[in-house]
Amino acid sequence: MSAPAGGGVDPLEPATSTEAATYQRLRAHLATLKLTAAAEALTEVLDGARAEDLSPVATLERLLSAEVAAAAARRHAGLLRLAALPAPYTLADFDFTAQPGVDEKLIHELACLRFLEDAGNILLVGQPGTGKTMLAIGLARAAIDAGHRVYFTTAADLAKRCRRAAAEGHWAATMRFYSGPRLLVIDEFAYARHNPDPEANAALFEVISRRYLRSSTILTSHAGIASWGERLGDPMLAASLLDRLLHRGVVVAIDGPSYRMRAHQQRTEQLRRALTTAGAP
Repeated sequence: MSAPAGGGVDPLEPATSTEAATYQRLRAHLATLKLTAAAEALTEVLDGARAEDLSPVATLERLLSAEVAAAAARRHAGLLRLAALPAPYTLADFDFTAQPGVDEKLIHELACLRFLEDAGNILLVGQPGTGKTMLAIGLARAAIDAGHRVYFTTAADLAKRCRRAAAEGHWAATMRFYSGPRLLVIDEFAYARHNPDPEANAALFEVISRRYLRSSTILTSHAGIASWGERLGDPMLAASLLDRLLHRGVVVAIDGPSYRMRAHQQRTEQLRRALTTAGAP
């Protein structure tokens, strides 16, 4: 074992052959226990322990905290992957000044996730382009960051999956799948105006019923809730859905300009200015 240029023992290396053997056994123990992050951090932690004169307990805590942090990161990545969010939005990405129709204070209150504790629901209702889906994704991301299971789907995809499950004899498993997440986001509800699909309506009602008072649902719709009966072609079904959704639900009505159109106009204006500047003599 070589000494550093300045003299003394290199803190990155064990001081004696006995310590070297102990060090190798410790790495082997960590590998056997599959504590990969702790094994990777071992040299740095031991170096810091010597430099800071840490106690054995403090050293062990620092080593295990590296593994805990890595496990939390893996879990978070897994929750993000399983959630199937269509975009990486967070609420910090939402420009509330561009959409005055959104109650910013209410959204930040919902982001505290207290509605999950009560198995409450959120209905985001507004015209196309007003930011409903972006807000739903932002709230879903907040739930994932807090460690909750989340799943995102459109109403059309949910109906398609349920129809296939019924045809293939997987109905019960599919219902368990949609009942499982702490938060389910159903985007583009009541989107189609013509030819309501009774099977799709029945599947949606079954999912909402199974989640009722057990877990939370965020639902986005550009159709006002007063028109759901017409959209679904079944006023009684619409009333039953609303009864379950609104029992512990919050309606966020967005009455404002198109968020997407404003963003498009801003990008167009930026491009126009850039072209003008580039063409200037």
